[in-house]
Amino acid sequence: MADITSTLRVFEPYPGLFAYYDGRIEGRRLHSDTPNWLDDGAYSLGIASYAIVDGSSALVYDTHMSLPHARAIRSHLEGLGATSIRVVLSHWHTDHIAGNEVFADCEIIALRLTADALSRNRQKLETGNPQIRPVVMPNRLFEGSLALDVGKRRVELHHFDIHSADGNIIWLPEEKVLLAGDTLEDTVTYISEPQHIATHIRELARMREWPIHRILPNHGDPARIASGGYDPALIDANRRYLERLSNPSEREKAEAISLKEFLADDLASGTLLYFEPYEAIHRKNIADVKSAGQS
Repeated sequence: MADITSTLRVFEPYPGLFAYYDGRIEGRRLHSDTPNWLDDGAYSLGIASYAIVDGSSALVYDTHMSLPHARAIRSHLEGLGATSIRVVLSHWHTDHIAGNEVFADCEIIALRLTADALSRNRQKLETGNPQIRPVVMPNRLFEGSLALDVGKRRVELHHFDIHSADGNIIWLPEEKVLLAGDTLEDTVTYISEPQHIATHIRELARMREWPIHRILPNHGDPARIASGGYDPALIDANRRYLERLSNPSEREKAEAISLKEFLADDLASGTLLYFEPYEAIHRKNIADVKSAGQS
């Protein structure tokens, strides 16, 4: 296999907060020409993992979409002088846990819900395309919320049932920066649990009450992530999208027009940035919401 990390970019949107971004490279695939989760669900849309570093301490937020990516992250952190590395998982999906094996000797922190989901889906993950074998499990579990110190930096983990029932965000209360995992996404959220859209909408409303200054999602525009992230209007845009797809008349409208037309207002305001591959995600979202019987 060629070096699949050759397009990995490292940004530092805030001092000591690093984004490891790969993907959105037109015409390039990493795994195969046939459909697979790495190329079509992660690399094509672009994905970032993050790390918070203070002195010799580092906290990694998701281990990225492959072992080579995880090795590159660890090498970068060790090059900065990090000797104590911990990992936090945002949720159980493939492109967020594929590199866990590289950090198997570290503390891997996750919601108990994430550990349960990894256990339930272990066979699917280990026999998928590409395989994640072995699935390395978290070794420190929590429920609800958990406060950590990374050097002198205060870090909080909080459960939000958005996108996936085990959504786990990182909140930096001093900077008022939210590391959102997949709870928020640009251009549109990937609806992986359509039967729980009502819950996701309520949870987005709860998130909007927080004093958030900037948002760093795992899937988003690389230039915007590099320059400090999104403003809280991203939460409103993601919530509106789910509300509209939950409404039969709005869903009918969505079927008749492109995603670009459907999101015209949010694109015009700059809240969202249009990325054409999300047209296919949008079509899948519509179909899945209809199949789930949302009305």
